[in-house]
Formats: sequence, C-alpha cells, structure tokens
Amino acid sequence: MSIEYKQRAAVIGAGPAGAITIDALAQEKAFDLIRVFERREGPGGCWIGDNTRPPALSDFASLADGSADKPLPIPATLPARTPKSEQPRFAESSVYPYLETNIDFLPMEFSQEPIPAEASERSVAVHGKDTPFRHWQVIRRYVAGLLERNGYEDLVEYSTTVENVEKVGAEWKVTLRKEGKGSDYWWVEWFDAVVVASGHYWVPKIPKIEGLEEFERGRPGSVLHSKHFRGRDQFKDKALGASVSAADIAFDLAHTRTSQTPVHAITVGHTANGYFGPAAFDHPRIANHPSITHVTPATRAVHLADGTSIPAVDHIIFGTGYTWTLPFLPQVATRNNRVPGLYQHVVWREDPSLLFVGAVAAGLTFKVFEWQAVWAARLLAGRAKALPSVGEMKRWEEERVKERGDGVKFSLLFPDFEGYFETVRGLAGEGVEGKGRRLLRFRGEWVRAFLDGHERRKGMWKRLNEEARVEVEGRGKGERAKL
Repeated sequence: MSIEYKQRAAVIGAGPAGAITIDALAQEKAFDLIRVFERREGPGGCWIGDNTRPPALSDFASLADGSADKPLPIPATLPARTPKSEQPRFAESSVYPYLETNIDFLPMEFSQEPIPAEASERSVAVHGKDTPFRHWQVIRRYVAGLLERNGYEDLVEYSTTVENVEKVGAEWKVTLRKEGKGSDYWWVEWFDAVVVASGHYWVPKIPKIEGLEEFERGRPGSVLHSKHFRGRDQFKDKALGASVSAADIAFDLAHTRTSQTPVHAITVGHTANGYFGPAAFDHPRIANHPSITHVTPATRAVHLADGTSIPAVDHIIFGTGYTWTLPFLPQVATRNNRVPGLYQHVVWREDPSLLFVGAVAAGLTFKVFEWQAVWAARLLAGRAKALPSVGEMKRWEEERVKERGDGVKFSLLFPDFEGYFETVRGLAGEGVEGKGRRLLRFRGEWVRAFLDGHERRKGMWKRLNEEARVEVEGRGKGERAKL
C-alpha cells in the first residue's frame, strides 16, 4: 500500500511526542503547511507545571467506566464564539514541585538532542553526584527547546483544543476551539494528513467504590488521583490511603513523616509495577492492605477486602493509572487502553493519512517517539518503504493480540525494544540525502541505562527503608527503656 504525498499536515499536541513530530516533518522539507495544535499554554505536555490548585474530582461513575472525557457540542455554524466551556477536559498538570524523572536521562533523550546535565540538589543528595535523574523543569525546557531553537514556534497554536477530526472526501476537517478569558472561539482548518501526538496520561482512572463520591463531597479535595498530587505539604498531620502505583507518593509521605503514620497503601493482592517492583512499600511507616471494598462517608472509614477497616481517613490518593480517550476522533475507538487498528502502533490501517506517535506503553518513550515520528513524516512525504496490504497489517495486529493480549501489554515494547526500533527504522528508510532526520542503529546501552536506572531507584528505596527501620526500632527501644 502506498500513500500519496501529503502537502498539509496537522499535529495534535506539543509535548515530547508532538515536538519531535514537528521536527521530523519540518526536516523532510516536503510540506507546504505544518500546523500544530496544543491545548496548554506552551510546549511540554505532561511536563508543564501548574500554579493553581487542581480541580476537585467529580462524576466518579464516568471516571470508573472511562466515559469522563466527553466531546463538546460543536456550534452549528463556524467560525463561532461561545461562552467559555466549564466541562472538565483533564488538561491539568501531573507534576509536583520536586518531581524528578523516574528513569535515567540517557534512554529519554532524542538521538540528536542531549538532555542537559543539570542535577538537582535533592537528586544528588539521594543518588550521588552521578545521579542520572533530572528535575521535571529540565525536561520541560528540553522539550520547549526543540521547538524554540529550530524556529518552530510559529507553527504552533497554543491554548487551542482539537475538538473534532473527520474525513470529508480526500481531506481532514479539523474543528478547533481556542480558549479566551470569557469566551471560546471555534473555527475549522483543512489538511491532507493528521498526526495524533497528544499522549494518553490525562484522564484519571478511579475504580468504582461504594461511598467514594459521598466521601469526596463531604470534604472536597479529599479524594485525589496521583496526577493531582502537588507535594507533601498539603498532607501534614493527615491520615492517608495510597494506591498500588503511587509508590513515589506513598514513600515520600512515609519517609518524610509529613502525614500521620502509618501511610496506608493498598498493595496486598495487587501486582507490583513490572519495572520498579514493591520495594517502595517496604517502609516501616507504610502499612500494606488489600483492596478497598467501600467507604463510610459519615465516619470516613475505609473498609478493606479482609474485613478490617482504616478509621478517620483524611485523604485517599489513587495511583490507578489513566483512561486513554480520543473524544476528537469519533471514528477511532479505544479499547482496553489501546487504539485498535494501528499498524506497528503508528499507522491507522483504515486510512494511513491518520497516524499516531506515542501510542505505546512506558519504556524508552522519547526515543520511541522519535523513531515513530520519523517514519510518519517519511510516509507522508512519500519517501518511506511502501506499507503492506490492509490484510497484512491486520494480521500483524491479530498475531500480537495472540501473543500479548488485547490490553496494555499489546502496546508494551519491553523486552524486545531492539526488534521494534529496527523494524521502524527499516520501514522509514534512509529518506533523501540532506532531508529528514537520520535514525541510528539501536544501541544496547539505551536499555542497559533504562534498567540500571530502575535498579538504582529500587536500591535507594531499600537503603532508606532500612535506615528508617533502624531509626524506628531504636526509638522503640528507647521508649521501652524509659518504662
């Protein structure tokens, strides 16, 4: 299957995936028009910080069943100006003031743009002078720099949400909404191709728990998702329940003794993160429990699967992941937190002029984005290897479902990173001399640094857990001696 050369390309998102996509498209020097739409006020995606308090969660039923991110009604006539929308769109930040990357910087950086060697005092204190982790602001500046130093800023419309993307004849009709102070402005633009690089860590997934919404209504802000965590200070002298994937948060609160201890973590019977394991929760000030069955709003008691309960809980933080939603693409369904119908996680086989960058699970993500972006750009420029038939693309997906299942593991590249990188590099081809980004051969040190970073973090947790255990035991002996 071949794709005709596309002259006008739209990119949705200016986070890490969007930024490298812009560069890949621009370097092909094949497009008359490249337009980028980013709903935040600047580049960086989920690495942008917020100065305002996150919104209180509501409509827990839709957060549980994955229907929370509903499309907005589009004005009958465009362009148009409408009252400012109050519907939650979940665009708020997921970073807190002292957040650091949780993997080594080497497997994060793009192949031609090194991440600055800026280590925070906090990271050096915990991991040593050779710490491989970077503060979130370093990553935000890194992503922004890719656009700014190459003069791509004029290509981007910030504070602009893509509300609908539909194929009309041979063109893509893109409906847009720019947020103003008191009203929203709507309009339409037309393209030959669309690249979706908007990420999928936006809409919080909250499990269905009886009494949870009433618990939140009794004290707004007492039920949070980990994306709304803004640091330990708001939990001073509070009892807390933390869910299984919130390892950093639970450890942070327990080790700094910011909240009342123990910090209650819902981990028993849950599978630990495949990369980081359960080490963070082995802290003497963390009490590990089985699943929550229900909560009693009147007494703020949290009831557990083993018949016990935690009384007078002030906050419940859910680290239960995200729901991948595409409200602007009604013709493209999501299922089990993946997008069915994508060949090699990039090409929508129903129409290869719609492509995705970043439709993969965690692991070497920035570099994966680069490889996908270059392939997408070459395809649209008519310089990549011809796509296989629709039948062959469908068989690729069916075989992967048989091997990995029809869920998150489908889009998990681990452990065969090299196989995927080299496949995409081969599909992208070398391009035209002097045009386009050149993709390197896969390097094993990327994976080694990726895995070594995990071991370094696990080692840090184990070391600090043991120090805390010695301190707790010493205090206990001192108190018994006084008696």
